[in-house]
Amino acid sequence: MSGDDRHAKKKKFAILGVSALILVAMVVAVAVGVTKSQKGGKDEKKPATTSKAIEAVCQPTDYKETCQNSLSSKASNVTDPKELIKIGFQIAIDKIQEVINNSPTLKELAKDPRSNQALQNCKELLEFSINDLKKSVEHIGPFEVSKLKAYVDDLKVWLSASISYEQTCLDGFEDTKGEAGTKMQGFLKQSQELTKNGLAMVTEIGNLLVNGNLKTQRRLLAEAEAPIDQKKANKIIPSWIDGRKLDLATANPSTLKPDVVVAADGSENYKTINEALQDMPKNGGEKTFVIYIKEGTYDENVLVDKHMTNVMFIGDGPTKTKITGNKNYADGVQTYKTATVAVIGDYFIAKDIGFENTAGPKGHQAVALRVQSDLSIFYNCQIDGYQNTLFTQTHRQFYRDCTISGTIDFIFGDAVAVFQNCKLIIKKPDSDQSCFVTSQGRSDKRQPTAIALQNCTISGEKDYVNNKGAYLGRPQHAYSRTIVMQSEIDDVISPEGWMEWTGKTNHETCWFGEFSNRGRGAATNKRVNWYKLVTREQAAEFTPGGILSGDRWIKPSGVPYEAGMMRV
Repeated sequence: MSGDDRHAKKKKFAILGVSALILVAMVVAVAVGVTKSQKGGKDEKKPATTSKAIEAVCQPTDYKETCQNSLSSKASNVTDPKELIKIGFQIAIDKIQEVINNSPTLKELAKDPRSNQALQNCKELLEFSINDLKKSVEHIGPFEVSKLKAYVDDLKVWLSASISYEQTCLDGFEDTKGEAGTKMQGFLKQSQELTKNGLAMVTEIGNLLVNGNLKTQRRLLAEAEAPIDQKKANKIIPSWIDGRKLDLATANPSTLKPDVVVAADGSENYKTINEALQDMPKNGGEKTFVIYIKEGTYDENVLVDKHMTNVMFIGDGPTKTKITGNKNYADGVQTYKTATVAVIGDYFIAKDIGFENTAGPKGHQAVALRVQSDLSIFYNCQIDGYQNTLFTQTHRQFYRDCTISGTIDFIFGDAVAVFQNCKLIIKKPDSDQSCFVTSQGRSDKRQPTAIALQNCTISGEKDYVNNKGAYLGRPQHAYSRTIVMQSEIDDVISPEGWMEWTGKTNHETCWFGEFSNRGRGAATNKRVNWYKLVTREQAAEFTPGGILSGDRWIKPSGVPYEAGMMRV
């Protein structure tokens, strides 16, 4: 068989993308029935068919009226579900852009510095939200049947991130004065509904896949010919990741042959990490850009921006190479901007390095590391702080053999984040404070996000052990989701295990689970009645190979990695 013949055969097994799935699953039966029953001319059929298509596409959403009204106003003659969904996303983008454009008006309502900071942060966060929506729009198109699940999973992660950025924007107005926060909430209401509707549509496709209801549709679609743009398809998870072969388990600065070297004592070309980052190629490339950061303390706030993709930091050890800062909420800085290191560019890797925020317990929220990099890996790192040490903000993140310390909500955020073989150390808080290891921020029931702790050790520092005064977590938002499994829990943890968020009812709808833990704090007979003791099958869904699809991108890196349940 010739190459052209093979290519033609391959095209036979292409499908028309999300549009085809929704078309078959939700639209065709309705639309065809309407078309056949119409007695009028061609012009009469089109609006009726469009209306039914919109109704079908909006069926799985929570905000049906918003969905139908927005599409009806912008897609009066469109029946292709793919185009309807894309138009829906574009409407959300336009609405978010309107909010950004209205920021100067809202600034007049800000009555204190924190409100002004919140507005500035919202502009940045909403731009991130737009970026993820645009990414989703670009990938609603042709792909291969074999990549269908991966395709849907990627869309869910990006749409979830868009929702998270919008929520983080609103969270920034807590404890502020004036009407700016209330006005922002009103401005964002429709944008949030539209974004969540998009996630609902994509989730419905995933549910159809899981329930096996697409077998017939797959056979029907196998004959459809749709050229696949491999360059675009590879942007989901670039093909070069499979061949990256960094062998992180044994990698060191000499074997990795760093592109640049940073030394705090000035003995290399770069004295600061930010200087080295400014000289890297923009928008990354297929080759990982390795920055070797020599032993030393680097007192700087580092930003790996969205254009700095495929970057790796490697140090001389998690306690030898340390990036430090002390920005904090008590000094008037919004939590989002307190991070010592903020990582935005996708495919980031860090190994043998430390991140810290030294503000202390009186600084309140003080982030050491904020991560929104998709498909990011942290191996043998140390992340130290007190309140809000690690902000797992969005997208997919994997932590292996890391040490993370703190007091209040010291692992928080709304990423899909798995921690494997990590040490979580609870520090002694101020006398009027309680400690919480996690505070997950899932605000929509369809988001794929969660914090999963697998085979981790949860204990207290030397002067804060055996006191049974800390908690595994508390729910920041209504659908917070956290699981602790196969882990060693010391008796620094209270017998109740989990705590409600004061003044909120999030515990009534959150999902907090435990499975097969051990240690003096692992007994579950006195746990709160709203946590869940899960089955092995349920726990397996939160392993790296499950919730992160880690075989696609973690395994090729060479980092030590167990895809499923571990032997402990």
